[in-house]
Amino acid sequence: MMRRREFLKASAVLPFLPAAAQAKPAKSCIVLMLVGGPSQLDTWDMKPDAPSNVRGPFRPIRTNVPGIEISEIFPRMARHADKFALIRSVHHEAAAVHDTGHQLMQTGRLAMGREEHPNAGCVVARATGSPHVILPHAIGNTGGNMTHGQSAALLGEEYEPHFMTGPMDLRGEPEALRTAYGLNPFGESCLMSRRLVERGIRFVTVNMFETVFDRRTWDSHGSKPFSSIADYRDHVGPMFDMAYSSLLGDLERRGLLEATLVVGMGEFGRSPRINPAGGRDHWPQCWTIHMAGGGVRGGQVYGSSDQLGAEPRDNPVGPEHVVATIYHAIGVAPLGGGAEPLRALFG
Repeated sequence: MMRRREFLKASAVLPFLPAAAQAKPAKSCIVLMLVGGPSQLDTWDMKPDAPSNVRGPFRPIRTNVPGIEISEIFPRMARHADKFALIRSVHHEAAAVHDTGHQLMQTGRLAMGREEHPNAGCVVARATGSPHVILPHAIGNTGGNMTHGQSAALLGEEYEPHFMTGPMDLRGEPEALRTAYGLNPFGESCLMSRRLVERGIRFVTVNMFETVFDRRTWDSHGSKPFSSIADYRDHVGPMFDMAYSSLLGDLERRGLLEATLVVGMGEFGRSPRINPAGGRDHWPQCWTIHMAGGGVRGGQVYGSSDQLGAEPRDNPVGPEHVVATIYHAIGVAPLGGGAEPLRALFG
């Protein structure tokens, strides 16, 4: 009989076929990997009636969809809520470290030691012949000394991601548009992702940060070498708000949004109660991600968390469902089944 380890190796290299469940699959997918783990309570699942040591310093604001509110640090994003769906019940039960979260959210499975499973973009590359491009760089050291789920793994070297070297060529883009996206690596990478899908690339991953150490990121522990919650308001939030809103608007104006799935996701959430340093710690028990375009019906919320944003209250979503939803949207799925996609997001 085939041993479990041999079976997993074999299943990782099974051929991939177009999925029949999606009537009109998206042509491309852009994954915005929000390295560091955004706090659900300070971004897209605020709890304004919770105690002060839970709700945090920011207030919710209305969006252009009645009944949906998000953090005041995203005023531009609030004007695009009719384009995206919020998924407020994502969780996993693995170790609360960045690297495992990166593996789970990008492959749907935990690595077995150094043997990780293929990144979703590499699976799409094998199925479509279009390369998986990662911008502006791979995820580096985030403290766990483990892999980050960004390789083709056993699919083979032919399907490894392509990295762009040197400065990105954004010539021909209006200066006002470049400014709107943000004159920083994340903003420029989001603009480049639009250029790539416009030219036929099927899967692009944009890593917002390379590491969580000694820079302002979503990793808001509150003490050095990490960030503070105030950095969300002063730096990280505006950077994301500009780039994400510009990307959605740009894709829509060019008639590309319906054919392009845009996924914004971190590797976990943050602890509901603020820690003694005034920050929040790792929390994989519940957090929020968002999807737009690619057939996803905007202006909706899927799942919810409890009164503290600590655990899913209904419709719990695992990383395997997130990855399955990406495959479903783009019309690619591995043989042998797998997790069910979130079909309620579509149509």
